[in-house]
Amino acid sequence: MRPVHPAAFSMDKYDPSIVDTSSFDYQARTRIVFGNGKLKDLGQIASELGATRAIVVTDPGLMRTGHPDRATSILESRGIETIIFNDVVENPTTDCVELCRNIAREHNANLIVGIGGGSALDTAKGANFLITNGGEMKDYWGFGKAKSPMLPMVAIPTTAGTGSECQSFALISDATTHMKMACGDFKAAPRVALLDPELTLSLPLSVTAHTGIDAIAHSCGIGCL
Repeated sequence: MRPVHPAAFSMDKYDPSIVDTSSFDYQARTRIVFGNGKLKDLGQIASELGATRAIVVTDPGLMRTGHPDRATSILESRGIETIIFNDVVENPTTDCVELCRNIAREHNANLIVGIGGGSALDTAKGANFLITNGGEMKDYWGFGKAKSPMLPMVAIPTTAGTGSECQSFALISDATTHMKMACGDFKAAPRVALLDPELTLSLPLSVTAHTGIDAIAHSCGIGCL
């Protein structure tokens, strides 16, 4: 998409030919389920995805809210054996992702559920690369480097800001060099984004404000492309 010239939005100099929105090719890879209390539908969604063993990926702060435990109970009520990985760190590292991968493999998980902010969702996506395609995170730095299909993932954001639940990139820091690696692949996009606004009510006020501004900034950035 070409940049939009400021004159396109000037009331006295509006030129519709500057903004070309006459065609596009949009392929939705993520089903979006939205609504208050929709976390209760997680079991049904997981069953539709053929899950029998799931790993819930989250962080210690979210554990204190009880949301991951609720997710686990919902999954287990559908007969899906579930384990929680709750060691996600802010700005997740390769060490964090590899630890998550190891636990998922030991559990023989065939569904990944990420619940939390961008760090939890990125850790879940990063682990999915390694579980299904092997190697190290640096092997997927860039885009489209995964050769094998990935496990289905359900992304459950608890903040308003990152948008990680609807895109295919995981931003992972190398634990040794501290270099941030953007690793993306269409196959890494969550199969379902489960958006339950009630999950955001447990956030501290400052985090609610910051992630709200984050969402506005992202939408403004897209609008200026």
